[in-house]
Amino acid sequence: MKKNVYIPLGLWMILLLAFNCPVLPAQDDFDTWFERKSLRIDFALSGNKTRQSAAPEQLREEPVWAGPVKNRIDPFEYGGYSVRVYASGRQLIYSRGFNTLFEEWRTTDEAAKQTRSWTNSISIPFPRQIVTVELLARERSTNRFAPLLEWEVDPQSITIDRSPLKALKTVDIRWNGDPAGKVDLVFLPEGYTEGEMDKFDADARRFADALFRTPPYDRRQGDFNVRAVHLPSEESGVDLPGKGIYRHTALNAGFYTFGIDRYLTTRDMQSIRDAVWNVPCDAIFILVNSDIYGGGGMYNFYAIGTADHEHTIRVFVHELGHSFAGLADEYFQSTVAYNDFYSLDVEPWEPNITTLVDFEGKWKDLLPAGTPVPTPQEAPFTDRVGVFEGGGYMAKGIYRPMDHCTMRDMAGFCPVCQRAILKMIDFITDKSGQDASD
Repeated sequence: MKKNVYIPLGLWMILLLAFNCPVLPAQDDFDTWFERKSLRIDFALSGNKTRQSAAPEQLREEPVWAGPVKNRIDPFEYGGYSVRVYASGRQLIYSRGFNTLFEEWRTTDEAAKQTRSWTNSISIPFPRQIVTVELLARERSTNRFAPLLEWEVDPQSITIDRSPLKALKTVDIRWNGDPAGKVDLVFLPEGYTEGEMDKFDADARRFADALFRTPPYDRRQGDFNVRAVHLPSEESGVDLPGKGIYRHTALNAGFYTFGIDRYLTTRDMQSIRDAVWNVPCDAIFILVNSDIYGGGGMYNFYAIGTADHEHTIRVFVHELGHSFAGLADEYFQSTVAYNDFYSLDVEPWEPNITTLVDFEGKWKDLLPAGTPVPTPQEAPFTDRVGVFEGGGYMAKGIYRPMDHCTMRDMAGFCPVCQRAILKMIDFITDKSGQDASD
């Protein structure tokens, strides 16, 4: 006779989690799963305001891996997209979040009218065995990642491009040791001709020196290696489409992204990846040979800015905040092309803004005793950490940690942004667990 078996509710929850969640590995067995080189994945994103899809374009084997070795699983879950790698049995062996320009474009007026396709590129450690690679996209309504593309990758496949690319000259600006335990920051030139490489080197040194005078980077400069890669352009300068000016440059960068004159970007991810194919690289800054104000930055992809404007160093530090630490813009009065970039019904993933939907997971622990939430912009609150309305391009419903910060008006990083930067340095250098105030 069939008997009914009673299973307590708590046990049901454990069983459901066991069957539906990926198996998480120990973080210290990199060499079991990967070789110390990279698998570059070029892929297309296509769609419009209401839908998107992805498709792989090419795979390349590249000779170095500079990312974390112990910290293979992303604890932050930053970014609009995530790449995850699974071994057999659905065992998660690598993950990392990132942003793309395509994600931003989907919030513009143009995306409501037409469909476009954009090429993107990411790198993962090179697997030793057949793995499943999954690309996920963050859903606006829930702010959670949902599968977008999944495919099987055989590291022995003849479809993987193993041909060497041109090895470019690389200049060490700062060298502090094995790339596996350092943040490897790489400067790429845009709009510098062959005869201007000395200027590029000097500009890159100037930017690096300024970065390491900036808190909190000043007390962690020993955790960085900095290099300049010589990638000459045919012509000096950069595209200014709004003025009908175009230059033949190595990375095809230009102002007027989405029609905003100061927004400087490039969609040419393949040329960027080609330039650093054999260079240890955790963060990329594209240094543009121009004196015009502007820049841009996308988390875990690249940051870009000009070399010779009077505020250029501040722009560099601000944009690196986006691309390196996943920090959000805290300004809310400047013209942007985005339409309601954040949903006020969910908590943003960026560590330095909140909708108060889940403020417990943000900087509540840094609030001085007695600080009201939200915090009025008046004495004695404006010179300390609070919850001030306005941020993320929106004047209402989004809150920032301090009245002034590098991510709003370049006044210096607030304690919340400093903590986020230090946590990212610790993660990339395999020091996670260390007090971020060290």
